[in-house]
Amino acid sequence: MLGVSNYGAFVLAFVILLLIPGPGNFALITSTGKGGVRAGLAATVGVILGDQVLMWLAVAGVASLLKAYPAAFHLVQWMGAAYLLYLGSRLLFAKSGTAMPFEMKARQYLRQTMIITLFNPKAILFYMAFFPLFIDPAQHPGVLTFAFMAVTVSSLTFLYGLVVVLLTHFFAEKVRSSRKLTTVLEKVAGMFLIGFGIRVAVQ
Repeated sequence: MLGVSNYGAFVLAFVILLLIPGPGNFALITSTGKGGVRAGLAATVGVILGDQVLMWLAVAGVASLLKAYPAAFHLVQWMGAAYLLYLGSRLLFAKSGTAMPFEMKARQYLRQTMIITLFNPKAILFYMAFFPLFIDPAQHPGVLTFAFMAVTVSSLTFLYGLVVVLLTHFFAEKVRSSRKLTTVLEKVAGMFLIGFGIRVAVQ
């Protein structure tokens, strides 16, 4: 199918990857918890846009440059770690009920998650390694194949994000009436983001 061998396996593999916890997933949950469905959907679009940039950078050969220049790779990696630590610290150390790592405007939710996604140089290397696993050299029509795979990735990410946002919004409505529980969840979210930041920095 447009140069993609075993399209079903490609879809299944990416869905499994989406289910693996990471800073992007947690950003969707946090955004929805703070700003509702609109904020969560904006955050989902931010993840999709960030992934699209990384995918096409991988296609353009930036992954090879990052391999050739480790200092550049680590610089981007540490910037991403610092950003996650910043967001996590704001949640963890804010006064009760005042933690606001995301502004209430939709475009700012989008920008935050897009930055989180972009500051992950390993994603470029991942896409460079992942896409060729499902490309049929005999039927590969060039850029069209990568475009088809990119659209598939975006569609799956949006559907996954929609499910996460709706589920998060449902449960958030249940706990929002309890200020104490809300504060505890904010602190836990902060610790998770800090943990992701540390993991990104040391990997």
